[in-house]
Amino acid sequence: MATLLTDCLSYRLLSLPESDPGMSQRDLADKLDRTLGKTNYCLRALIDRDWIKSHNFLNSCDRRAYLYKLTLAGARDRANVTRRYLELKLKECAEIKRQIERLRSELRSQEKSLPDRLSGN
Repeated sequence: MATLLTDCLSYRLLSLPESDPGMSQRDLADKLDRTLGKTNYCLRALIDRDWIKSHNFLNSCDRRAYLYKLTLAGARDRANVTRRYLELKLKECAEIKRQIERLRSELRSQEKSLPDRLSGN
């Protein structure tokens, strides 16, 4: 499960139902760009951790309709997940900046040597 339920996915799963608690699993899957099965699996994992509660709409025409609500434990743990996700994104950003600088340096070197190659020197 650890590979399926990453901090990124956990963060997004914990954030989306808060903005629209009545969002269907299919809607969640579409917003997360995941399969319905993977979304269901990950929601179940969060429910098992007591981070999210799901309640069936008893008055709904569609008996498959659920309301997803963040629990107190989920709200607390979402802060930890958010912190880890932010740290990951900051590391990725720093690495991208290093790659950009390497590419710029490489391009400057190539551009400097281009006149020499064209003149035959």
